[in-house]
Amino acid sequence: MLNIIWIGFFLAAFCTALVKLLFFGDQQVFTLLMEAMFSLSKSAFEISLGLTGVLSLWLGIMRIGERSGFIQLLTQFLTPLFTKLMPDVPEGHPALGAIVMNISANMLGLDNAATPLGIKAMKELQTLNPHPETATNAQILFLVINTSGVTLFPVTILTYRAQLGAANPTDVFIPILIATYISTLVGLLAVAVVQKINLLDKVVMTYLVGFTVIVGGLLGYFTHLPQQEMLMQSALMSNVILFSLVITFICGAVYKKVNAYDAFIEGAKEGFQTAVTIIPYLVAMLVAIGVFRASGALDLLADGVRSIVHFFKMDDRFVDALPTALIKPFSGSGARAMMIDTMKTHGADSFAGRLSSIVQGSTETTFYVLAIYFGAVGIKHIRHAAACGIISDFGGIIAAIIVAYWFFG
Repeated sequence: MLNIIWIGFFLAAFCTALVKLLFFGDQQVFTLLMEAMFSLSKSAFEISLGLTGVLSLWLGIMRIGERSGFIQLLTQFLTPLFTKLMPDVPEGHPALGAIVMNISANMLGLDNAATPLGIKAMKELQTLNPHPETATNAQILFLVINTSGVTLFPVTILTYRAQLGAANPTDVFIPILIATYISTLVGLLAVAVVQKINLLDKVVMTYLVGFTVIVGGLLGYFTHLPQQEMLMQSALMSNVILFSLVITFICGAVYKKVNAYDAFIEGAKEGFQTAVTIIPYLVAMLVAIGVFRASGALDLLADGVRSIVHFFKMDDRFVDALPTALIKPFSGSGARAMMIDTMKTHGADSFAGRLSSIVQGSTETTFYVLAIYFGAVGIKHIRHAAACGIISDFGGIIAAIIVAYWFFG
């Protein structure tokens, strides 16, 4: 899918430029395309290089959290919920442990740990599958929760915002938390309707009500504040929560007698390697998006959407962030590059820059997760997995737009 998107950007740019040259006499358009290719490849390298320090910092901190046992704590906390949501999985089955550990790793932003745990969970669920080529209810529910992308610690997004000059990179933390919760809730409701899961079960309701009270409390608190005060309070709360997590991880390491410094260094090395590793991917996607924008194709697409928005007499500022939302279900790296492009073009603290960050943090890459997890166990008939995943994505995107207008509009 990423290959198709990447080629599509170049072909669309070429066709648009050719039409401009032949029919409108624009003799500069191909010059602009070549300038975009060179300037964006340089920008991609500079962004990746600048990410090294911040990425090393946060991956080092996350490694302390991992070593301190916070995945295990989250696992113990969430196990009763998933036991009820997946009645076809016997109590005590290894699949439950792997599922909860995967979701816990995702919540803490530990992508490198989450993916292998997710594949392990899918393989364990496959041992209970009477029809190995067809996805079971439990496998679909697990996949949709993954695609909704519950993240308590959106390290990558905050890192990119810092690198691209955001005055307060963490000001999107609370909006992302709200949007990703709504995305997960919508995905869970979609699956529950199809699979007839009893969400009124006492245990399930306890968890859902608890989570909703926390998010609802945030909503209620910010609703009564003037917008400027809301921004200040959101930024303060975000920074307090994030730094408190850092201190909690360190204190957990002390309690568990884990060498926090060594753990940090190990994670920081991984952060450095990650920053270097993403250079070719970032160059590929930013150059493709750059020529797509330089040709005028992106403007044509945005103007078409704006016309529809204006027809309904709606505010059109969200349109500039829509490319991130449209690409997100298909390609995580493509959406990340589009988010970066939006922040570079409009500014990290612009409405579009903040909204693209919230969209990026609100959901996961549905079709990538589908391909990886179902491909790992040879499932060909995915049933309602894709439909429920897209519904979850749509819920997250709508929530992101509403929350962005609320906080930054």
